Amino acid sequence: METGVPLESPLHARLSRLNRPAIILAVCAALAGGGYYAWRTWFAADDAAGAPLSAVVTRGNLEDTVTATGTLQPKDYVDVGTQVSGQLKKLLVDIGAVVKKGQLLAEIDPSVYQAKVDGDQAQLQNQHAQLADKQAQLSLAELQLTRQQNMMRDEATTAEALQSAEATRKSALAQMDSVKAQIQQTGSTLRGDEANLGYTRIFAPIAGTVVSQAAKQGQTLNANQQAPIVMRIADLSTMTVQAQVSEADVPKLKVGMDVYFTTLGGDNRRFYGKLRQIPPTPTVVNNVVLYDALFDVDNPKQTLMTQMTAQVFFVVSSAKDAVLVPLPALHPAAVVAEGGKRGGRGGASGDPRKQFASGRAMVSVVDADGKVTEREVKVGVMNRVSAQIVSGLEPGEKVVIGTKATAPVASAPTGSSLTPNAARSGGRP
Repeated sequence: METGVPLESPLHARLSRLNRPAIILAVCAALAGGGYYAWRTWFAADDAAGAPLSAVVTRGNLEDTVTATGTLQPKDYVDVGTQVSGQLKKLLVDIGAVVKKGQLLAEIDPSVYQAKVDGDQAQLQNQHAQLADKQAQLSLAELQLTRQQNMMRDEATTAEALQSAEATRKSALAQMDSVKAQIQQTGSTLRGDEANLGYTRIFAPIAGTVVSQAAKQGQTLNANQQAPIVMRIADLSTMTVQAQVSEADVPKLKVGMDVYFTTLGGDNRRFYGKLRQIPPTPTVVNNVVLYDALFDVDNPKQTLMTQMTAQVFFVVSSAKDAVLVPLPALHPAAVVAEGGKRGGRGGASGDPRKQFASGRAMVSVVDADGKVTEREVKVGVMNRVSAQIVSGLEPGEKVVIGTKATAPVASAPTGSSLTPNAARSGGRP
């Protein structure tokens, strides 16, 4: 017995007529969903990529700096050497010792030099005895000459005897002068040997700290060809920073400009000074031309030490409590197209700040309704991250810094700006 509905029955025909609109509606819904997905995929992404990114105008400090790496050296130091050869008998100070000017540092075995002094003194005594003898002979010769002269007046002697007495006196006088010359020569030798004997005791030429030792106690030093260095004494109260600056940045430096530096492990503490000197002779490292820039810094607590590495910042220009915007917010007036819409920012090669050297720039300001308008501003100090706005903007306003498609990785996020700390450091972390 068949219980199903026949295919040709009226009931089946009615069900078919009822399901046809539902099928059509389902197909339309599927097509609409696919179209929306396609729009989201191909068109909405373009709109999002073209959406502007904005940054808030802030207030803070700004610096335009030239950066370099340098090392620290004592401003005043002396390499203490020896002027005589011999064994280093005593070394009385160690590395790190604080010494006073004139303090005894080391002693070289004085035996050889003491013997020379003793010999010179003995020879000098002998020559003084010879001089006394020659003086006695001269006195006798003068007496004999006087006697011969008196006898000649009385015609009691011959001319030959008188001439002999005169010659004897002249000979005694010459011998006495010769001994005097020998005494002077021996005295000069004695003074030299006494000086060499004094050089066996090495004294501190300046007050400071012993920062290195090149010789050990018991070592034999040879000063015949080159004065050996025993130690280095440095005054650590003032340090000199020797920074190496590339030839491209040297024209930006001026003697007397402000400069500061930080050290590794120094908790970002800044040490300040002023540029003292730029020696004209460069150093070439791997075909890179570098110039030394020197400046001094006080070191009363001696926290700075020799050969420390310094990250140096030469302050080319600075602004305090300034109105700041990210540098990408600026664009030249020449790139503003008709209708107030901004065109491309141009392809300025090198430093983008050069196109704002005149101090004039344009910014795109976003109002409370999201409307973007162009505005001319006056630009002051700039670095590679931020720019000072002298006039034309107020803190709290929003400016366009690009789009999501063109935003650089390091750009400020939408609706934000550089913090005052970041602005002060020129965008460095």
